[in-house]
Amino acid sequence: MDEIKVFSGNAHPTLAQSVADYLGIPLGKCEVFEFSNENIFVRILENVRQRDTFVIQPLSSPVNKSLVELLIMIDALKRASAERITAVVPYYAYGRTDKKDQPRVPITARLVADLLTVAGADRMLTVDLHAAQIQGFFSIPVDELTALYIIGRYFEEKHLNASLVVVATDIGISKRARDLAAKLNAPLAIVEKRRVGNVDHTEALNVIGDVQGKVALTVDDEIDTAGSLMNVIAALEKRGAKEVYACCTHPVLSGGAVQRIASSSVKEVVVTDTIPVDITKKLDKITILPMAPLLGEAIRRIHTGLSIGAMFE
Repeated sequence: MDEIKVFSGNAHPTLAQSVADYLGIPLGKCEVFEFSNENIFVRILENVRQRDTFVIQPLSSPVNKSLVELLIMIDALKRASAERITAVVPYYAYGRTDKKDQPRVPITARLVADLLTVAGADRMLTVDLHAAQIQGFFSIPVDELTALYIIGRYFEEKHLNASLVVVATDIGISKRARDLAAKLNAPLAIVEKRRVGNVDHTEALNVIGDVQGKVALTVDDEIDTAGSLMNVIAALEKRGAKEVYACCTHPVLSGGAVQRIASSSVKEVVVTDTIPVDITKKLDKITILPMAPLLGEAIRRIHTGLSIGAMFE
């Protein structure tokens, strides 16, 4: 592993350090800071010539600053003659804007893919994209990991299987929810919902499947304001669900999300640390599962030319 270098921006240094610890290597030394005029400066403080380099930077809050930091770090490594640069983006922001669903709107997920490629990234490693087609926006290889196996193992150990039903929070997440349901040997239900305008507001319209007297486990790729989650919980309880658990990969938790979760009837919300969760947002009912072993193993396999898919077989 001497030829591998792992660097971190300011978005999630704790995760980057945990990945480096998993790999048994020191975290790469670099300076990444913002001048008083809001221009970002990056300097790589060690030799990366002909090295296999990885930059760990989720596009988390502040999203645009995290993105620009990542772009500048990639450019710095490219100009320092790194052999290969892999952008490790555990959370890919702008993933919801993956299609032109209204007149005169952008496809920002494609724009971000172009920016990363033009900056000099040779490949990308990410976790649970909002939409699978985002992989096709890149002209470089993309490895997409999933946290469902980690989350599934956690719920297997809770032994809820006898009365458990896995609930997809909308049609788009139904395939991942089905995979989790198969892992947990549980039936699947789907919530039909509608997004209202361009604001963070949805309406739960119907529950497809039997949840009467069951323990429901809702599945989504991210929890943002938690407004959708509250609507789903209300719809499930109206249909007779006994208890509701929730899980997602990316805990965005913006706006009043934490307050909504705290005051809701949800028993537990299980997330991962693809995004840093501020100390003020760490409720007793929010459980955070570590992603460093999964990301570290994927990085090791990319570096040594082993299969990523074999990790999930």
